[in-house]
Amino acid sequence: MIRLNLVLLVAVLMSAFYLVHTQYESRRLYTALDRGQSQARKLDVEHEQLVVQKRAQAASARVQQLATRQIGMSPVTPGITEYVTLPTAVAEARP
Repeated sequence: MIRLNLVLLVAVLMSAFYLVHTQYESRRLYTALDRGQSQARKLDVEHEQLVVQKRAQAASARVQQLATRQIGMSPVTPGITEYVTLPTAVAEARP
């Protein structure tokens, strides 16, 4: 009888330790999941900010302003348009 009681006591203690370990592991995994979700939300916000910045950088008004200032380009006007004609030999060789 004492042997059976000792075996049952050991079984109860083992199951109690396993339950405590399982709860600890569950909490650890839950906090890791929560941290991961928080980081994912933070990265989503950062991605949206970068998309907005990219759109602002690629706006046509900004590109035109940079082209005018840094490269010295000017808008096209009919007064400065030059027409190039092909020589007759090249024009006749084309189908």
